Amino acid sequence: MKMNDSVFMFFCTLLVWIMTPGIALFYGGMVRSKNVLSTAMHSYIPMAIVSILWVLIGYSLSFSPGSPLIGSFDWAGLKDVTFKANPDYSETIPHNLFMMFQMTFAVLTSALIAGAVAERMKFSAFTIFTILWSLLAYAPVAHWVWGVGGWLRELGALDFAGGNVVHISSGVTGLILAIYLGKRKESNTSTPHNLPLTLLGGSLIWFGWYGFNVGSTLTLNELAMTVFINTAVAAAAGILGWILIEWKINKKPTMLGSISGAVAGLVAITPACGFVTPASSIIIGFVGGAVCFWGVFSLKKKLGYDDALDAFGLHGIGGTWGGIATGLFATTSVNSGGADGVFYGNFTLLLKQLAGIGATYVFISIVTFIIIKVIHTFMPIRVNEEEEYLGLDLSLHGEKAYHESNI
Repeated sequence: MKMNDSVFMFFCTLLVWIMTPGIALFYGGMVRSKNVLSTAMHSYIPMAIVSILWVLIGYSLSFSPGSPLIGSFDWAGLKDVTFKANPDYSETIPHNLFMMFQMTFAVLTSALIAGAVAERMKFSAFTIFTILWSLLAYAPVAHWVWGVGGWLRELGALDFAGGNVVHISSGVTGLILAIYLGKRKESNTSTPHNLPLTLLGGSLIWFGWYGFNVGSTLTLNELAMTVFINTAVAAAAGILGWILIEWKINKKPTMLGSISGAVAGLVAITPACGFVTPASSIIIGFVGGAVCFWGVFSLKKKLGYDDALDAFGLHGIGGTWGGIATGLFATTSVNSGGADGVFYGNFTLLLKQLAGIGATYVFISIVTFIIIKVIHTFMPIRVNEEEEYLGLDLSLHGEKAYHESNI
């Protein structure tokens, strides 16, 4: 093992960890003040639940050798997951460090879902949903894409840092839950209560994303530096793609649009970041900002669902574009372990990317619907009208984010 790779991956793991509190702040600032703590809790609780499940069984189901669809129980309780490197994933870092890095991805993915159900889903129902979803939905898709013998990995579909596994999975899940729960009572008049909080959260997400993408190289080399550059310029281009259209349509560029555009660009580049050039990354990020703006302001209105904080609009749509863009812009000149895309003479990769995206959409939609339907047969999943009117902070958690002072 190489000590510099281990230190690098330890730092990247911490960077990805901080993305989840960042999501809690990002989402918390976008809801009404009476729901900020409940919304943050929906993002924060996966840090407790998914972390424990990951150690007990989630990592084994995701990454241990098994069938093309799911891993085995061989590594349950981290049996045989030690400081010794596992060459199936990395020859230069400890196996248990790789496990921890992947744990931060699993936690973050569940936290992202919270944006779709803000201001109306019961905390108890969301907690149970998180337990079941992380094992029955996230673990299989992670195994398909990254696990030894996973069918999408064997097919040759490319997802460098989680376009399918993290963003499409969480975005599609959010869409299904938003439709199932129905609209908030005052969804048309709901506005962000604290945009500086959202800016802080979004900036932490962007900061952590460097660990998310660059860490997925699992080593500090030339490819890692390319991923670093690609991540930075895609986020920058995402801002421009979003606010230029916003400026044209709404006549004013906004701070919320800027940070949303950055996240859109980051989502879009995630599956492609280790396979494309910096010039391609600028295009991918710019288009990502533009198509996510369309998803948030046009598609949602046209279809009439209440994805409260645009989990699908940002992560589902951005991740879908990123997967397609990988099939267009990937080149073996950047990563010999990848493949050439359409613009480099190979149409086959795009077909593989579309197969992976389609399979993820179908599987996640079905599993999410079954899980929420089963939970609903045993308990209410949506707060009642009185609780929604009062606000979930007080009605479900007995606390307020802000208190008036006589001083």
